[in-house]
Amino acid sequence: MRILFLLCFAPLILSAQTDGYRIETIPNPTEATSFDVTGLDMAKDGRVFCATRLGEIWVLEKDQWTRFAEGLHEPCGLLCEADGSVVVSQKPEVTRLVDSDKDGVADRIITVADEFEYHDNYHEFNHGLVRDADGWIYGALNLDHGNPDSFTMGGLGSPGGLRGTFYRISPEGDYETYAWGARSPAGLGMSPENELFYTDNQGNWVPTSFIGHVDQGSFQAEPTSLRDHPDYGIEKLKTMTPEDFAAIRKVPAVFLPHQEIANSPGNLVWDETGGKFGPFAGQALVVDLTQSNLCRVILEKVGGRYQGAVLPFLDGFQSGNIRQVFDEEGALWIGQTSRGWGARGPEPYGLQKVVWDGSTTPFEVKTISLQSDGFELTFTKPVETESLKKPLLQASSWWYHYHSTYGSPKVDEKAVTVESVAWNEDKTVATVRLPLDGERVYHLVLSQGLKAADGSALGNTDVYYTLVHLRESGS
Repeated sequence: MRILFLLCFAPLILSAQTDGYRIETIPNPTEATSFDVTGLDMAKDGRVFCATRLGEIWVLEKDQWTRFAEGLHEPCGLLCEADGSVVVSQKPEVTRLVDSDKDGVADRIITVADEFEYHDNYHEFNHGLVRDADGWIYGALNLDHGNPDSFTMGGLGSPGGLRGTFYRISPEGDYETYAWGARSPAGLGMSPENELFYTDNQGNWVPTSFIGHVDQGSFQAEPTSLRDHPDYGIEKLKTMTPEDFAAIRKVPAVFLPHQEIANSPGNLVWDETGGKFGPFAGQALVVDLTQSNLCRVILEKVGGRYQGAVLPFLDGFQSGNIRQVFDEEGALWIGQTSRGWGARGPEPYGLQKVVWDGSTTPFEVKTISLQSDGFELTFTKPVETESLKKPLLQASSWWYHYHSTYGSPKVDEKAVTVESVAWNEDKTVATVRLPLDGERVYHLVLSQGLKAADGSALGNTDVYYTLVHLRESGS
């Protein structure tokens, strides 16, 4: 059913390439029945651990694959622990796998948490896993689909048991419901500031896929999980309006325009490689299954909350990107599957990695920051003076409906007049003045004729900034 909706509100699909980066394909294990990589992490010793949709755990060490475990129930997250064990989020529970005799195969299976319920519904995925600086492990539970026993607020549903919630598990094994309002929270990410972010997939109450900041007790988007909340429950939810839910929801940090950027985003990672991955250190990256692509995310705090921009980075991957992790050398490994949503990449599954060549500085928008009267754009290289004789960019803006209907078109889409552009002395920073309003997505399309002083062309021209709070003058 999900694939039918990919045709709705379908604008131009952007192509994305960034100079200096290449995609390398890792051969699949020859003994694997299939290799849909739905969980991915790196051990401290450099081994690559992959969980697959069919319930196997494979380990890559020195170009050799070994089956570490099998018989799990559709795991969608994997985390390597310092003690050598592996924690997996499978549908009915969170599980620890231990290789106690050090023969390369797990021989102990330990239940870490099963406080939530699983109702044998295909859509009840258990996503994760990420760890914070204090050792807590975080995951997120999908709502179900098509279960006649489920309560629904339109679309996906829950028969109870904490579906649609975020959870965390302490180092001592204590389980807590952390936040509410998830729909299909396919990707989690822990920022360098030790804060939890996630991606949700377009659907009912989710107007377009987005990146949300999750703090404890927050309500993100989809009301169905509140059936289990002590302050709500089914009967109260039946009396509430979309306006009531809008008043308590946490507006997403970054909207991912449908099909232009993403249809079914996976997890987030931050570039903490210290420059091993190129000139975008500190920024986040998000993958998408349907678009088989990789995008950059630039976050900033305005008015006490996160908001920011998403920019195309790379496409042309072999399958649907759902999981990603950096290795110690600065390469970005990406686990892939086309299962469920379909993918632009032609292969059904696989594993690839993105490698920077170590020397090329691509000509790109490096950062964007909101000003009180526009945006400040910083480029990776000085801009050629001659190319500045043409207009730098065009701008438009829109917002989205928050409602129980599946998805939303762009609401009140309109062109935005660029009032002026001022450059710093070395032509690396442009201050763009234009009229701003809160709760708008601003799409900046830079001139394709823009060149760097060294003659290189601008790689990616589109920037999407989700503006929720305006910045006060001088702040």
